[in-house]
Amino acid sequence: VSMLFHNRKTQLLLVNSLTFGLEVCLAAGITYVPPLLLEVGVEEKFMTMVLGIGPVLGLVFVPLIGSASDHWHSSYGRRRPFIWMLCLGVLLSLFVIPHASSLASLFALNTRPLEIAFLILGIGLLDFCGQVCFTPLEALLSDLFQEPDNCRQAFSMYAFMISLGGCIVSLLPAIDWGGSFLAPYLGGQETCLFSLLTIIFLGCVLATLFVTEEAATQADVLDGPALKDAPPKPSPPACCSCQLSRSSCLLQARHIMQALRNLCTLVPRLHSLYCRIPKVIRRLAVAELCSWMALMTFMLFYTDFVGEGLYHGVPRAKPGTDARRHYDEGVRMGSLGLFLQCVTSIFFSTIMDRMVKQFGTRAVYLASVVFFPVAAFVMCLSHSVIIVTISAALTGFTFSALQILPYTLASLYHHDKQVFLHKYKSKEEEDAARLDKKSAFSKGHLSSQKLPYQNGHAGSLFSSSSPSSLSPPAAGSALCVSSSCDVSLMMMGGEPDPVAPGRGICLDLAILDSAFLLSQVVPSLFMGSIVQFTQSVTAYMVSAAGFGLVAIYFATKVVFDKSDMAK
Repeated sequence: VSMLFHNRKTQLLLVNSLTFGLEVCLAAGITYVPPLLLEVGVEEKFMTMVLGIGPVLGLVFVPLIGSASDHWHSSYGRRRPFIWMLCLGVLLSLFVIPHASSLASLFALNTRPLEIAFLILGIGLLDFCGQVCFTPLEALLSDLFQEPDNCRQAFSMYAFMISLGGCIVSLLPAIDWGGSFLAPYLGGQETCLFSLLTIIFLGCVLATLFVTEEAATQADVLDGPALKDAPPKPSPPACCSCQLSRSSCLLQARHIMQALRNLCTLVPRLHSLYCRIPKVIRRLAVAELCSWMALMTFMLFYTDFVGEGLYHGVPRAKPGTDARRHYDEGVRMGSLGLFLQCVTSIFFSTIMDRMVKQFGTRAVYLASVVFFPVAAFVMCLSHSVIIVTISAALTGFTFSALQILPYTLASLYHHDKQVFLHKYKSKEEEDAARLDKKSAFSKGHLSSQKLPYQNGHAGSLFSSSSPSSLSPPAAGSALCVSSSCDVSLMMMGGEPDPVAPGRGICLDLAILDSAFLLSQVVPSLFMGSIVQFTQSVTAYMVSAAGFGLVAIYFATKVVFDKSDMAK
């Protein structure tokens, strides 16, 4: 059993089971949220504000959590403590949303205002914790699978699970859960569905308990590569262990108090994280922002486009009228198009690794970005439901590529830091290099000695000729630039060092995820006004195509390999 859980494919499946659980809970929960808000009396204009709470909070806290995760140290690794904390928020929200009325009745006689407050709390918690949890989860994948080929396969499975979750969610609302055999045990339609989601998600979270490599990698990083072949250290006496444990607890408590005092520096720290971004990450993030804005504009408003634009329905028409019936038929056909998009994404996720090996990352990424505005323009010009649905389904290629390639590129940058991120070496590496240079100079053979830290990386660990037996600690060293507890909590505040601090991968993945979150906020704010001004829902697809054209330009500026650095 132990060998089975240590198998690479098993580890990949265990981590990505949480990806599936998060996507199912997020998508299913958000699907049922608008009707619940309308039932308790929330107006439509305020409903979009409620749905925007999660992404907006994510923009603030994603980089902070990513930075803290990179510098965290615990026996469970750097990523899983943050994953479990955020998953706890998701589980809490899955309980609060369907039981908002019951919770309100426990605290007040006039339950309606408090019920709305509980509902908004649950929705914001679900959206925020669910969206943010993807960042340390992506970093965990990158930690476990550092080699470019392995990393691409890992994120292909990641995209596969997200698309599979989307397919499952599109089928869940069609089931009458209130009349199912589970209803007597779990409750009505909403309560039954959310209870089922809780069971699924809890099982997915428990699967991460068996992810063991991250903790081992962290231990290797702390011990250092030079100690790999050293004899085992004798265990300290029991009294010394107790003293060490007690002093360690006191030290941790002191640092936690310091972190709480430093919360007042949250805004300057956030400004520092967003402004001090490496050029390669900045280019990738801008390209991803434009690509996701194009895709999210399409996905958020596609069903409305089909219902009004192709079926000539009226969403505000009275139920039972022809106009309302046409609109509902269009919405169902639009939902089918989005379902087929998920199916297409699943297909491309399974063959993405072979496509990249055959054509290269640059060709596949650019092809996926170019393909989307072409499909969007076809949807603008065509009045055929079949052609529009096929075009919508084929956008799954772009969706799959955006879930895989940007993250593998970020992993490549950190895997080869001396080339792509040479200005962001860790302070420890620079100090070690400076001491080694000074020592070598004093001995008079600086020119003939091979420095242990070249370009910010250990020559024996990060060179392409390093033995495979050293690859786990090497990758861990590349990703965990500092592991002391004081640094991890100091990242929550304080003055930045004059020298650029070493960057961990979770921070840069958080920057990419911030682009995704921002792509949800911007279309929601402006697309309604644009459609109102043009008096046509075709503006949705025109805007998506426009964002896609801008994305093509920025995609050509992305750094794909070492040759791009010379340019």
